[in-house]
Amino acid sequence: MNDKWLKFKHLLKSSFFPQTCLLCSASKGEGFGICKNCLDDLPHHTSCCPKCGLLSFEGQLCGACIASPPDFDATKAAFTYEYPISQVLQQYKYNQQLFLAETFAELMLQKIQAQNIDLIIPMPLHPNRLQERGFNQSLEVSRIIGKHLNIRVNSQAVSRIKLSPSQASLPLKERVRNMKGPFICNEDLSVMRIALIDDVMTTGASLNALAKAVKAKGAAHVECWLIARTLAN
Repeated sequence: MNDKWLKFKHLLKSSFFPQTCLLCSASKGEGFGICKNCLDDLPHHTSCCPKCGLLSFEGQLCGACIASPPDFDATKAAFTYEYPISQVLQQYKYNQQLFLAETFAELMLQKIQAQNIDLIIPMPLHPNRLQERGFNQSLEVSRIIGKHLNIRVNSQAVSRIKLSPSQASLPLKERVRNMKGPFICNEDLSVMRIALIDDVMTTGASLNALAKAVKAKGAAHVECWLIARTLAN
């Protein structure tokens, strides 16, 4: 199923189906596809380390990031990866519910402050994985966020050259090993401030490898912008 057909399905859905809350079917009211009561109950991500996004005392830099800093400089997540965000993300990512990109982008925009970001790079998919899935979930969200913030989105700046097993299918200890050398940066990013957009960060291995690739091409500052962050590695 190609990208144009998915967008056409979204148009049909928005034209002929009632605008109700995605979670409880009440009138949504808030403009995010989610009603106010459900929005208030979502697992908002707070009190986290500004670098890695894990929980930390009063939102201070955590001990792990002090001892061994990742290649990225900051992590900003809208939600913690818990129910019901986890279930809605699964529907978006694996069941081709492309219309959810708008909902997730709007919710992220309420939480993420863009400070002097020059370029947005969505997490790239290997061509085989892209063909299998039909769309890049991070790119769809990136396009909407980039348009709202007037920041250029470049999905060609980095290529995924290694087809590895899905991170979600691996034990946590194997995910870092799975992310050795999977990306190549195709452009000069000297002194640029980059935002990397992905759906979920678990160990941070994928995003760390991506940050390493763009910093090798001169990026001065790299942030991770996420729909959700897990609480345990």
